[in-house]
Amino acid sequence: MKLMAAASLGISVLLFLYALYVLILCGLSLWGRRRPVPRANPSTWPFVTVQLPIYNEGSVVERLLQAVVALDYPPDRLEIQVLDDSTDETAQLVKQLVVHYQALGYPIELLRRPNRNGYKAGALAYGLRRARGEFIAIFDADFVPPPDFLKRMIPVLLADPTIAAAQARWDHLNASQSWITRAQALMLDAHFIVDQVARSAAGLPVNFNGSAGVWRREAIEAAGGWETDTLTEDLDLSYRAQLAGWRIVFVPDVAVPGEIPPTLPAFKSQQFRWAKGTTQTFRKLISRIWRSRWPWWKRVVATLHLGGYFTHLLGVLLLLLSGPLLRHPVERPKWAVILGLGLLTVPLMYGLSQQALYPDWPRRLWVIPVLFVIGTGLTLSNTRAIIEALLGLPSEFQRTPKGERAARGEPEMDPIGWIEGAFALYALLLTWRAWHHGLDGVVPFLLCYALSYGIVAGFSLSPAPPAREAVSSARAPLKEADRSGPFPR
Repeated sequence: MKLMAAASLGISVLLFLYALYVLILCGLSLWGRRRPVPRANPSTWPFVTVQLPIYNEGSVVERLLQAVVALDYPPDRLEIQVLDDSTDETAQLVKQLVVHYQALGYPIELLRRPNRNGYKAGALAYGLRRARGEFIAIFDADFVPPPDFLKRMIPVLLADPTIAAAQARWDHLNASQSWITRAQALMLDAHFIVDQVARSAAGLPVNFNGSAGVWRREAIEAAGGWETDTLTEDLDLSYRAQLAGWRIVFVPDVAVPGEIPPTLPAFKSQQFRWAKGTTQTFRKLISRIWRSRWPWWKRVVATLHLGGYFTHLLGVLLLLLSGPLLRHPVERPKWAVILGLGLLTVPLMYGLSQQALYPDWPRRLWVIPVLFVIGTGLTLSNTRAIIEALLGLPSEFQRTPKGERAARGEPEMDPIGWIEGAFALYALLLTWRAWHHGLDGVVPFLLCYALSYGIVAGFSLSPAPPAREAVSSARAPLKEADRSGPFPR
């Protein structure tokens, strides 16, 4: 029992140390906000290839192509590759759209592979072999780049020949659609405005986010190209490029709107893929990182970055250990105070992102506890993803449902919902036991576990209801983002 108590305390200390790391990122982000991104003034514009990887996303592809052909860039210095792997009616729609825009004189072509090997990474590699561009811009199907995107991003890469990629900030097309989308928007805002700003300003490892970024072709090839052995090919290539001596910079003053998964099952699926892919990248590259010539502090930060999802595994273990410990008053959990202090960084991180982006940021802070509850409820699914990645178990690349496809709901029931429901009951039982024994400091944490797992289990075991508003129709007008502050669009 003493060993279990020590393990519980150790996990709490690890989570607290990770919270300190987040606190450091918060401080670095405040400093980084004041650092402008250098840009060159090109006398001639370089040749750019725009890659659009698509798979069964007919509800959003028309909007994407409409935005991409409207990019303000010399047409003789631009080519657009539509990398379509679709197996449904999207394929015919994409073909018609490409023929239409070709007839209007736009430099656009359709590339279809004989198979879908390697999923998105395979499609990007296939297009790269046929690309003529010195720089490669990439957009997922649910993004809508503004017309001046290339003219604001290419000068960043031209300012320094050691920059491998420039990543723009993600904006949100449907953040106000529901409490689920509001919570995800808050999470993404914190990632970009705190995490990415801090890393880029301090010269720490920065990751390309898979969309709304521009790569230097030379850097892709020097790093070994797109590889297909992880579910997060963007993160994998980002680290391999930086280990090879290249830099990646984040450009917060360029925002590209994209869609947020409108249902909790879709968000859960996306998080599973990100958790598994990130852990696969950790497993693949961690030894290479520690053998590199990076300074020790940079290697530590890279470890914390790639190992960030391990906090979900630690949270699940902490809950499991608390049951036996609550049965022995002598060994009652001592982690509540430690963990509580660490959790103070959560509202700080999210609050800083909202303050930087929105004039009415105090009114948006109510979403923080919502996101905390959802995030806690996903820890079990993400733990499964982590274990699968560590064991080397493969899984298919599942694209997150977009647009009308996601709004119709997910008909499949997720069997892990039964385990989530069991964990909710377990946490509820522990909550009663902690309250009965006078452990008031532990009760809020256990109650949060019970509530979080209960909510996620309910969505996992029943089809998602139709979204309140299908903003992602192919012909839906693009609304201006309701933001100002230091990072205007």
